[in-house]
Amino acid sequence: MSSMAQLKTQLKALKLSGMTETLDLRLMETQNNQLSVSEFLAMILNDELQTRSNRKLQRLLAHAHAESSKTLESFDFSFNHSIKASSIRELGTCHFIENGENIFFLGPTGTGKTHLAKAIAHMACRQHLCVEFFNFQELFRLLKQADLSNSIDKRMRLLFKADLLILDDFAFKKLDQQSAEFFYTIVDARYGSKSILLTSNRAMSDWEAIFPDPIMANALLDRLAHNAHQIIIKGESYRKKLKPSSKIP
Repeated sequence: MSSMAQLKTQLKALKLSGMTETLDLRLMETQNNQLSVSEFLAMILNDELQTRSNRKLQRLLAHAHAESSKTLESFDFSFNHSIKASSIRELGTCHFIENGENIFFLGPTGTGKTHLAKAIAHMACRQHLCVEFFNFQELFRLLKQADLSNSIDKRMRLLFKADLLILDDFAFKKLDQQSAEFFYTIVDARYGSKSILLTSNRAMSDWEAIFPDPIMANALLDRLAHNAHQIIIKGESYRKKLKPSSKIP
């Protein structure tokens, strides 16, 4: 076995795939540009770090269900002038996550709330932050299943620890007592230190009605609304605007 082949085998054994993939190119650059050994090592180590960073990003994006098509870059701010692009881009810096603040995207169906939520998730993942993304009702179905299988503590810990928890279609339906208690536990555990992003078709004044216990509702909503960024979106559904005209010429 040649020394080069042996070196590549050793790199693969050490799981240094980033260095393995670029080794030939970096050696050629080193020879052509008469680089020092330290410069060569810096290049291949940087290749390895970049490869690992890209893989981590892909894992985080997949976990967050952050679709590649749902980004801030792909969002059409021109379709709805009630959405202030500068405010959304500021949220995209994810400083709100550093401060443990929440976001509410509020408005009618089809106005871009879920796209914006997924775009924020994408931006958070780019910063290697952990994002959990759930449909609001689906979350409680999963929690009830976890409770029955005695894995509720493990599931809750993941929800407590995530840098950003996104709940899509919040307040769409009323909650039963068990779901309300689950939700209170999550909000209380994250309060002041971890961020929650909600999308909802309902105005905040309607949220209390989905909870079976008004006292719990007040305590929970007070924690959610504290230091929250409320983005109210108006206008018609984007999907409706794209719908072909049914008029016959």
